[in-house]
Amino acid sequence: MTRRLAQVAKKVGVSEATVSRVLNGKPGVSEATRQSVLTALDVLGYERPTQLRGERARLVGLVLPELQNPIFPAFAEVIGGSLAQQGLTPVLCTQTKGGVSEADYVALLLQQQVSGVIFAGGLFAQADAPHDHYRQLAERNIPVVLVNAPIEGLDFPCVSCDDMVAVEQAWRHLSSLGHERIGLVLGPEDHIPSRRKLTAARTAAASAGTELRADYVERSIFSLEGGQAAARRLWERGVTGVICASDPLALGAIRAARRLGLTVPADVSVVGFDDSAFMNCTEPPLSTVRQPIEAMGRAAVELLCAQIQGTQTDSSELLFEPELVVRGSTAQPRTS
Repeated sequence: MTRRLAQVAKKVGVSEATVSRVLNGKPGVSEATRQSVLTALDVLGYERPTQLRGERARLVGLVLPELQNPIFPAFAEVIGGSLAQQGLTPVLCTQTKGGVSEADYVALLLQQQVSGVIFAGGLFAQADAPHDHYRQLAERNIPVVLVNAPIEGLDFPCVSCDDMVAVEQAWRHLSSLGHERIGLVLGPEDHIPSRRKLTAARTAAASAGTELRADYVERSIFSLEGGQAAARRLWERGVTGVICASDPLALGAIRAARRLGLTVPADVSVVGFDDSAFMNCTEPPLSTVRQPIEAMGRAAVELLCAQIQGTQTDSSELLFEPELVVRGSTAQPRTS
């Protein structure tokens, strides 16, 4: 007990006597200090005293599918900073292969009595993946916000980059350069944002008086290696321009082109998606569609805080406009 008091007191920067007053429900402590002590208990992994357990912690789960794709650390930075401004502490939960699952993290967050959870990518974006842990959060009335895909049948607020507009911008760009054989490298078939991108590409092709060929669409896991394998098949079929569902996929597409002896952008063009860190430093610098991460992250936190405060929030999806960033990976094809 004494060790716990000392650790919490050090973490918060108050006396052990103050911590003791909070734990025993005694007066004489400001609300801000009281909340800081309770948060420190949660962060250090100590159970709250029985009389304080009914109260949710000032913790918010931030669940990310991975950290290798730089878009997710970028979201974590924006969301974490916004949460801190609201007096909330983010608890970062990142899935690892063979490690803790998303459902395990949700169980852990429920044990910690978090105030809410923000999912910035994850199983909710896959239609065929298990969604039971999301229903568990809904049943317990835990505030939840999703980033970049809604869950059918669950009324969680959602903020998304408009995939339809993103692909329209990329398609128009390649088409204006003279590309007629445009292909797509997307995520798995049940990945909701990839489904939307495919629909947008078909619409864009139809608007140009053509049809998107089935063999011009390849699926992949979201990795550089996956993008390389998928794009290689497209380059071998004579595609001259490729739109990718993420920047790492696009970098894989550039690598595949080089391995086939093709030059980017003299022979083939590549467009990414996200405009994540360092994409202006690649060789060539990557043309990509930028997600408005700052605006999306702040909106996600605002929606979560409104739920925590008991305000009725709109469960419809908030769509944010992307921006095409043209750099050195796109140009007119040699045949033009």
